[in-house]
Amino acid sequence: MFIQTEQTPNPATLKFIPGRPVLGDRTANFVDAAAAAVSPLARKLFEIEGVTGVFLGGNFITVTKAGGDWQGLKPIILGTIMEHFTSGEPVLEAAAEADETMADDPDDLPVIGQIKELLDTRVRPAVARDGGDITFHGFRQGVVYLHMKGSCSGCPSSTATLKHGIENLLRHYIPEVSEVRAI
Repeated sequence: MFIQTEQTPNPATLKFIPGRPVLGDRTANFVDAAAAAVSPLARKLFEIEGVTGVFLGGNFITVTKAGGDWQGLKPIILGTIMEHFTSGEPVLEAAAEADETMADDPDDLPVIGQIKELLDTRVRPAVARDGGDITFHGFRQGVVYLHMKGSCSGCPSSTATLKHGIENLLRHYIPEVSEVRAI
C-alpha cells in the first residue's frame, strides 16, 4: 500500500491519500479523541502524541497537529493509516452524527436549495483538494452559516476564502445572500 501526502494551505494540517476510498461521499470531522469514538481509524490517530484533529474525506484523511514539524510525526501517522487499512477494520463503526442545521424559515427553502447546490458543485470539490470541507449550517436574514472542517478549520487563509471566495460567489448568484459566516 502506498500512501501519498500533500501539503495543505494550513501548515498545521497534512493530507494523506491512501489510494482507496475512505468515506466515499461522506465526511467526518473529529476535533478530539472523545469525538473519535465512532471511528477506529480516528481513535488510533488520536493516540499519537501531537495529533489534535482528524478529518475523514471521500478518499483522503487530513491530520492536524499541535506545534512542531512534521518530520517525526509523519512516519508514525503513515504507519497507523497503513496498519488500519490492512487490518480490515471499518473506518466508522456507526454513522457519524449529522451537523445540526439552524432552523430555517420555510419561505427560504428555495434559496437554501440554491446555496447547497452551489456549495456542493463549486465550493466543496475545490476545498476537498486542499484536504477540507465546508458544509451548510443555516441561513437566516440573508446570512449563510457554514461549518469549516479538516484543513479549513484554523487555516490562515480560511477567512479570505470565506469572505472573498465563497461569499462573493453566493452573493453573485443568489441576491438574497448578504453575508457568509463561519460557525
